[in-house]
Amino acid sequence: MRADESRPGPGEQREQAPVTGVHLRRTEENAREIEALSGVLGPAPGLRGLLDDLKYEIRPTRVLPRLLGRAVREAYRWDAHDERDPLWYPQGISTSADASDDEVVDGRRVLVTTWYSTGRDGVKRGSRVTFVDLDSGRYRHVLLVTPVLDEHGALQLRTLDIHAGGIVWAGDWLHVAATSKGFVSARVDDIMAVPGDDERPDDFGVDGTRVMSYGHRYVLPVRVSHQGVTDKGHRRLRYSFMSLDRQSDPPALVAGEYGVARDATTRLARYPLDRETWQIPAGDDGSSRPVAVDEGGVRQMQGAVLAEGRFHATVSHGPWMPGSVATGPAGSMRLRRWAVPMGPEDLAHWPSTDRLWTLTEHPRRRWIVAMDRAWFD
Repeated sequence: MRADESRPGPGEQREQAPVTGVHLRRTEENAREIEALSGVLGPAPGLRGLLDDLKYEIRPTRVLPRLLGRAVREAYRWDAHDERDPLWYPQGISTSADASDDEVVDGRRVLVTTWYSTGRDGVKRGSRVTFVDLDSGRYRHVLLVTPVLDEHGALQLRTLDIHAGGIVWAGDWLHVAATSKGFVSARVDDIMAVPGDDERPDDFGVDGTRVMSYGHRYVLPVRVSHQGVTDKGHRRLRYSFMSLDRQSDPPALVAGEYGVARDATTRLARYPLDRETWQIPAGDDGSSRPVAVDEGGVRQMQGAVLAEGRFHATVSHGPWMPGSVATGPAGSMRLRRWAVPMGPEDLAHWPSTDRLWTLTEHPRRRWIVAMDRAWFD
């Protein structure tokens, strides 16, 4: 599958024809199920309530940021437990600069990241998001859940078992990458508090009027799924990571593929977003199709974002070697080595500072870093 060579480039504002080969189909919203969960837990405090109850501290790195990577200008570490935890791995990143034209939410500069459960202790705990207030230096985890009503109308709770390799925070919505499944979406206003669950790290589910969430004080129910569909004769698109392109008109959700094998695809797809709803519009047949699918990503891409008309993609070289960043148009990106620490993941762009934010995944080598995008020009 190739994008039409005559189509506009990134950031241009001409109308673009949808690309065939892959598309998404949106499921019905889990409105009844979320209402049932709220009936047990009470009114949702939402993002504002969560931001007023942040628990853990991020710490500025003890070394000069540039020693972590040639392009790094800011660097933070998680608290001691999260920095070492082998049961949860950080993956995706987005920011309040994605969520809002003002680049702040509730007057704060905020990051949101994703983590997936490794199951190394024999228990798969799904995936979660973490909100980080850059101004206060505090954060808290929120477990992603799927509420379900069984045949008798009884509420059940399931974990969201996806890799969560990328996230886009657009308006009130969080869009989370789900690899071959497409992506899922949740509303930040649906964040719910779980009374007392800081003390129950090993329990999960619903028992009468009690909800357990693997020790997470807050949960966020998934509201809708966008299921990846492949047309006959084409290869399935993997939604390995995601980012937001606010400079396009309309804005675009950028999704890309991680690939290592020689025959693996490393495509970059762009879906238009409705600026009012921050959802991907569907056609008359109920399908949402990308306006572009570029074949020219790079191997071992962990994240990619469009900024100032060019792609920027993180490339990991394993847990011990510093990571690289590839920049340029799809198909001819230039690789800049030693740009970021080892294990870089998803990417987000903060326009007013012109910085690229990423995070690294390996225990004891976990940082949240911001890079000067102009360093790659």
